[in-house]
Amino acid sequence: MVSEKSPVPHRVMNIDAPIAKSPATDPVRRARQLRALIETEASAVEGACALTPKLLAALHDARLFKMLLPRSIGGDEIDPLTFITAIEEIARADGSTAWCIAQASGCSMAAAYVEPAVAQEIFGGKDAVLAWGPVGPTVKATAVEGGYRATGTWSYASGSRHAQWLGGHSPLVDAEGKPCLGPDGKPTERTMLFPKSEAIICDVWQVMGLKGTGSDAYTVTDLFVPARYTFTRESASDRRESGPLYRFTTYQIYGSAFASVALGIARATLDAFIQIAGTKVPMLGSKPLRDNPVV
Repeated sequence: MVSEKSPVPHRVMNIDAPIAKSPATDPVRRARQLRALIETEASAVEGACALTPKLLAALHDARLFKMLLPRSIGGDEIDPLTFITAIEEIARADGSTAWCIAQASGCSMAAAYVEPAVAQEIFGGKDAVLAWGPVGPTVKATAVEGGYRATGTWSYASGSRHAQWLGGHSPLVDAEGKPCLGPDGKPTERTMLFPKSEAIICDVWQVMGLKGTGSDAYTVTDLFVPARYTFTRESASDRRESGPLYRFTTYQIYGSAFASVALGIARATLDAFIQIAGTKVPMLGSKPLRDNPVV
């Protein structure tokens, strides 16, 4: 366990330096190799509001759900630059698939904050995925002997349809329902981890875009969660991994990853336009779009 006073290791990242990895270990190359399959499955993903079994199996085979998982439990624990580059590569083929990988990767950083045995139980399997959504207005958890009792509904749990475990970020309240305050006087929050089978999944993801993420809501009522399956995000006292990756907050990881999804979609749009412009002749025109000075 890393204490609050432990020195923070520093690693200088040169963003202009090439990422030198072998084909077997380079997640960017693995992502690029799956682009054709992802593009083929994209329509089915959109229609099902979930990743298809064929695509999901290929993503797991390529270890793309394990990019931010600690090496201590079999993950790749790659640097953020490589991670967001891989996400952008996936998004060039399908935005929903990239979003699911980005979301699950951020969730997998929970492994750095729980006991190794718990991390292994949740993330040790080849097909392991944890999903969660932001805190909802009805969510609360109360400390009891041996753990917590949680109640509430969380929304926007991207990837919940192929996850085995769910997480619930829960404000802590006392027996009277009053917020528990930390040393800084602010309300405290703890993340509860529990099998998906313990929750009621609410099929609410009826949207126009990123349908394939299956970002449903889920509910638990008075669910007992043992203390060892809980942690406080970004807490130095809970953090058990010393690698520099886990000094980043999940918000920093999510912000850069979801921006990379947008960049990948934009890159694919531009590529498609360039291809069309090479041959398409506008109505009443005589030359392809590429020869139009405005274009």
